[in-house]
Amino acid sequence: MATAVAATSYGGPEVLSLIDVEVPEPGPGEVTIAVRAAGVNPFDYKVYSGAFGTDPSKLPLRLGLEVSGVVTAVGPDAQGPAGPIAVGDEVIAQVSGGYATAVNARAQSVVPKPADVDWKQGAGVLSVGGTAVHMLVATGVGPGDTVLVHGAAGSVGALAAQLAVQRGATVIGTASASRHERLRSYGVEPVEYGPGLADRVKTLAPNGIDAALDTVGTDEAVDVSLELVADRSRIASIVAFGRAATDGFKVLGMGPGADPGTEIRGNAWRELLEPLATGKLDLVIAKTFPLAEASAAHEFVRDGHAGGKVILLP
Repeated sequence: MATAVAATSYGGPEVLSLIDVEVPEPGPGEVTIAVRAAGVNPFDYKVYSGAFGTDPSKLPLRLGLEVSGVVTAVGPDAQGPAGPIAVGDEVIAQVSGGYATAVNARAQSVVPKPADVDWKQGAGVLSVGGTAVHMLVATGVGPGDTVLVHGAAGSVGALAAQLAVQRGATVIGTASASRHERLRSYGVEPVEYGPGLADRVKTLAPNGIDAALDTVGTDEAVDVSLELVADRSRIASIVAFGRAATDGFKVLGMGPGADPGTEIRGNAWRELLEPLATGKLDLVIAKTFPLAEASAAHEFVRDGHAGGKVILLP
């Protein structure tokens, strides 16, 4: 048996509670992971908020898409992307129902955790990092580009900005003034959002902006991107689904009309883990909560300004 977090009805964070769940022996191509940390993502809240419907037959709803932990059991033919998986391996995985003390996972979604990546970083990197890599690939960011990242101090934006710099791009990132120094430490030129944003960006990039990555979805972010980037195929958003339908830029992820980028995101660990382990990639952990305080964790992230990843610790 394991302890897990589940939504027992649809609503806000108050509907979350701990339940006892059975963890069956892993089947073919599966492993069991003793969870050391679980990443919290905005999507987790949407699952039980009613955004995707309120079918009572789906209750209780297990939550959690990413974990780090130790393999405790291995099913037949448990081959991961990096090779065979064995009991005792320290791993990072994308799962279903990861807010738990133990969970089963498809071996193909399980990768080795580098020794220099701690449990919290491991549980927080795959979802936001995969999204960041997808944005860069979708817009073709490379050496010599000048890139505007909206929300460059957020979890996805910060990784996208850092990875763009590592790809040889010049990066301008929007953020509140309190986070400008951190962006400068990444090699990013910070700019404050708000009225006059387009003019401030033009001053920083007199030769123009080649691509824009939107992680905030405001009309300001979309309007400035459309004004400054000539090629709309090089504008990508992970939130502005309605505007994309009318203005003809890319949307990525799970929303209407979006490119899910399944293969790109599934392989993003290859680009993320080595620089994370060597300190060349900074993943900010904003706060940790005990598993039993999942409701408080969701309250903390619900307004979208957590300032980094939030992690549950079983």
